[in-house]
Amino acid sequence: MAILAIDAGTTGVTAMVVSLEGKVLSRGYQEFEQHFPQPGWVEHDAGEIWQNTQTVIQEAIAKAGIKADEISAIGLTNQRETIVAWDCDTGKPLHTAIVWQDTRTADFLDHLSSSAKDLLTQRTGLAIAPYFSASKIHWLLNNVAAVQEAKSRGHLRVGTIDSWLSWNLLGGLHITDVTNASRTMLMNLETLSWDAELLAIFEIPIEILPEIKSSSEIYGHTSAEGSFSAAIPIAGILGDQHAAMVGQACFEKGSSKTTYGTGNFALLNTGDEIVRSKNGLLTTVCFKFGDEPVQYALEGSVAVTGSAIQWLRDQLGIISSASEIENLAASVPDTDGVYFVPAFSGLFAPHWRSDARGVIVGLTRAATKAHLARAALEAICYQTREIMDAMSADSGVTLTQMRVDGGITNNALCMQM
Repeated sequence: MAILAIDAGTTGVTAMVVSLEGKVLSRGYQEFEQHFPQPGWVEHDAGEIWQNTQTVIQEAIAKAGIKADEISAIGLTNQRETIVAWDCDTGKPLHTAIVWQDTRTADFLDHLSSSAKDLLTQRTGLAIAPYFSASKIHWLLNNVAAVQEAKSRGHLRVGTIDSWLSWNLLGGLHITDVTNASRTMLMNLETLSWDAELLAIFEIPIEILPEIKSSSEIYGHTSAEGSFSAAIPIAGILGDQHAAMVGQACFEKGSSKTTYGTGNFALLNTGDEIVRSKNGLLTTVCFKFGDEPVQYALEGSVAVTGSAIQWLRDQLGIISSASEIENLAASVPDTDGVYFVPAFSGLFAPHWRSDARGVIVGLTRAATKAHLARAALEAICYQTREIMDAMSADSGVTLTQMRVDGGITNNALCMQM
């Protein structure tokens, strides 16, 4: 028997088959397209994400040399604040998914009253930023005719990527877990329920939202007619950063990890205590296992780290693959005064400035693509350092080690810096 893990990230979907002893038996991965229809807008095709999910599931099962009915359970993790709206009758998305990096709702949030902003921060532990899901849902409800029409017929369903995939895998069950719900700006951190006053601020009807569940329970079974040709329980759902906390065994209060992906995300377990940050961090749910008490965390979120490397590859063309950046950056001893602030989606923690934009400074005629490559790696480190300093200030604990995961951890130069 084995476990199937599905990770629907920001740039691609991974499926892994893992033995009950924890050995990785196989892996399937497929990227999907990033859409940038306007400056500051970032979108995904939710249909493509679902199609890729089915593809990598079949790839991983085939590589493992097992049958679908030999899988004892499925775990699901996902990019978090990204929002999908779909028609529960047809099962089709009603618009492209609005990604967590998208900043189109910044003006709407800026014009909220001071009392509304205070209520949102107090109830959710989050900063007032377009990063989170609620303002994205509000935008869809007010700007997309197909969404409005589905709402009028009672067919509208909205959720984060975990909800979209579990709805497809479980034959129309509309659920999410507490970690993903805690990133929407609609869940009360204390009650772990959708909050009527928060819903009113964004004019979101509760009936379009998923039911909030724990991070570990049997939510339902796949259909024998679906992707697996077998009835398999989905037994775990966590947002990707919270899943990394579990994967890094950060179960004790005071333990932390940093994940290096499209962005950087550092979490510090605060146990059953809701700690309000005074240094620009977020308060969030860490995880909740079944009926056990919920565990909370402080989080430092950085919007652009790994995606800056993608930008050097895809937009500037100074590297042809992400793995090339280490050797290129190591070919010079320093950046020769070049600094790179990759604020492509504003600045997240600890600044929370959605109006910030990327900048490269210190250029001379002597600057080369190697200096820019090294500056991009340094930018990952500088942004992470800011988060670590804020965590130490909030917790009163000097961090003595960093548990790290994610793609950039393969880059020894970056990790050493």
